[in-house]
Amino acid sequence: MHSPEHPHKSDSQIPSTAVKGRIFDVQTFSIHDGPGIRTTVFLKGCPLRCVWCHNPESMETEPDVGFIPAKCIACGQCTLVCTHEGHEIVDGRHVFQRGLCVRCGSCTTECPTGALELAGKEVTAAWVMSEVEKDRMFYERSGGGITLSGGEPLMQPEFSAALLRLARDSRLHTAVDTSGYAGHTVFDRVTALADLVLFDIKMIDERAHRRLTGVSNRRILRNLQRLLRDENGPKVWLRLPVIPGQNDSPDAIQNLIDFCASLWGNPRLEAIHLMPYHRLAESKYQEFGKRYLINGTHPPADEDISAIIRRFSERGVPVTRS
Repeated sequence: MHSPEHPHKSDSQIPSTAVKGRIFDVQTFSIHDGPGIRTTVFLKGCPLRCVWCHNPESMETEPDVGFIPAKCIACGQCTLVCTHEGHEIVDGRHVFQRGLCVRCGSCTTECPTGALELAGKEVTAAWVMSEVEKDRMFYERSGGGITLSGGEPLMQPEFSAALLRLARDSRLHTAVDTSGYAGHTVFDRVTALADLVLFDIKMIDERAHRRLTGVSNRRILRNLQRLLRDENGPKVWLRLPVIPGQNDSPDAIQNLIDFCASLWGNPRLEAIHLMPYHRLAESKYQEFGKRYLINGTHPPADEDISAIIRRFSERGVPVTRS
C-alpha cells in the first residue's frame, strides 16, 4: 500500500488523470507480476531487442497490426476501409501488404473474426485507472495492486509516473517491471513512485548482453546498484530469464550466481526468481510480421532448472522458479 517514504510531486502542469500514453494490453487477475492478485498494464515501446522477447508487439512505440490467417474468412471487409491498398483478396485468400500499412487500425475494427488486431492504443491515465479500480476488492483481499510492464515502462516516463501517482493516491500497491535501461533521471523519477521494482537481469557479460539484447548492460547494472543503495527506495525482486542456448552456459550461470551473491543480504532485495523460457510467443512473431531469431528453441528441462537452483543455494542465495 501507499507508503509515506516515497513523496511525489507533479512532473508537469498537466493533471495526472489527463496524461496520455500508449498501451497494448491490460491484463487482469495477474499472479506473476508482484504480490497478490494484480492488474498488469502493458506499455508500448522498448529500447532492447532481446532475441527471446515474449511480447514482440511491444517493441515499437507506434501501433502494430497483427494478422492471424487461421481466423480469416476472406470476407473482404478490410479492403473496403483501407485507403492504402494494404489488403487484397487474391484467389479467395487474404493478402496483407504489411509494407503499405500505416497502422491506422481501420481494418481491425471492421474485421468480423478478429483475424486483424491492432496492438497499441493511446489512452489517458484516468482511463487505465478506471479499468484497474474494477478489481479493487481482489487487491485488498490478496495484497495485490497494479504493475506496469511492457515493453519498457521507462520509455514512457510521464505516463508511467502519472499512473503510479494515481495508484498511490488510491492506496494501491504499485510495481514496475523493468529492464533498467534508462537514464538515471528517468529511472529515479519512475521507480521512486513504486513500492516494488521487478528488475530483469538477462546476463552479466557485457558483450553477450549486447549481442542478445542490442544494448550494453552497463547502464542497467548501474541503475540496479543505485536502486539498492536507496534506503528509502522500493523493494526489489530480481528476475533472471533462462534461455537455452543463449544465456544458460555454465559460465553465464556462474556469473549470475556470483553477481546475485554479492547483492544478497541487501535489505531492499526481497527475492530472486528464475524465469524459464517458454514458446508461447512464437506465433506472435508470425502475426506481427517479425522474424523470430531463436525459432525451434525448447524450454529448459525441469532438472536443468533444479540444478541451477541448487547452484545458487550452494552459494547461500535462495532463488525460486517463477
